[in-house]
Amino acid sequence: MDRRTREIEYEQMLLSRHGLLSHKGGRRKDGVLDRSAYILLSRIRIQGPMSIGELSDAFGLDASTLNRQTAAAMRSGLVERIPDPQGGMARKFRITDLGARMLDEEREGLVQSLDQIMDDWSEADIAAFAAFLRRFNTDIERLGGRPWPRP
Repeated sequence: MDRRTREIEYEQMLLSRHGLLSHKGGRRKDGVLDRSAYILLSRIRIQGPMSIGELSDAFGLDASTLNRQTAAAMRSGLVERIPDPQGGMARKFRITDLGARMLDEEREGLVQSLDQIMDDWSEADIAAFAAFLRRFNTDIERLGGRPWPRP
């Protein structure tokens, strides 16, 4: 049976192998954050301080994996541990000023790469693509039971 979802699977596989392009047309080597730190900081920024348990629930990862990721982010000065702002027992991770600056730099570099890639796309095509990606991601999140907050 020839299903269109086979084409989507193949294109998604190809997409996952690409790093976004730099302005010189190669892989983005000038990124300031690795992928796990970028995603971690993005989630903490949008949701606010989070405990290991909350991060584990949000990402569907075990606590040991998140302990390694948060420890690396702390060593790099990207996050800090703070007491729970609501008075709970668990300590939470909060993005630092350095982490916020580096996240902004990384996001701007990625947006510039996307601008370069989509330079000859119409605004309508970009808006439609964004809407389809949002729908695709929210459907995955719904099925997995892990919605991602959006600004």
